[in-house]
Amino acid sequence: MVTLQELDATDKRILAALDDDPRLPVMVLAQRLGLARGTVQSRLERMSESGALRPNSSRVLPAALGRGVAAAVSAELDQHRLNEAIAALRDIPEVLECHAPAGDTDLIIRVVATSPDDLYRVSEEIRLCPGIVRTSTSMFLREVIPYRTTGLLRS
Repeated sequence: MVTLQELDATDKRILAALDDDPRLPVMVLAQRLGLARGTVQSRLERMSESGALRPNSSRVLPAALGRGVAAAVSAELDQHRLNEAIAALRDIPEVLECHAPAGDTDLIIRVVATSPDDLYRVSEEIRLCPGIVRTSTSMFLREVIPYRTTGLLRS
């Protein structure tokens, strides 16, 4: 289980500097921020272990991997099979993330594909997961605001 922590001002300074240049070595980062190398290293480890940091693979754009088509798949579930459905969804590489929203939809699944035909295949793979009763797919035409936290780090 991930235990998220509240980030303090020093954590935010470290992350904002890494947001500007994610390849900064810890020693250079510490020098730029006027912090001890051990402080920077321990804070990064703590944030990583707590789940406050996403995996490095989340920086990779799916289009760079040949998956330029993106969509949201809404799924209706047999509530008794929720855990089975989630386990099956984890095994589909094109599933980037899955959320359980409030309201009529049980799950919203963000997916990628190589083409509209491939998106159909991915949607069908999701529909056939145990516990999923019905799906609806909405293809994204264009990303207008990419995922970001820079403003939150600087506020």
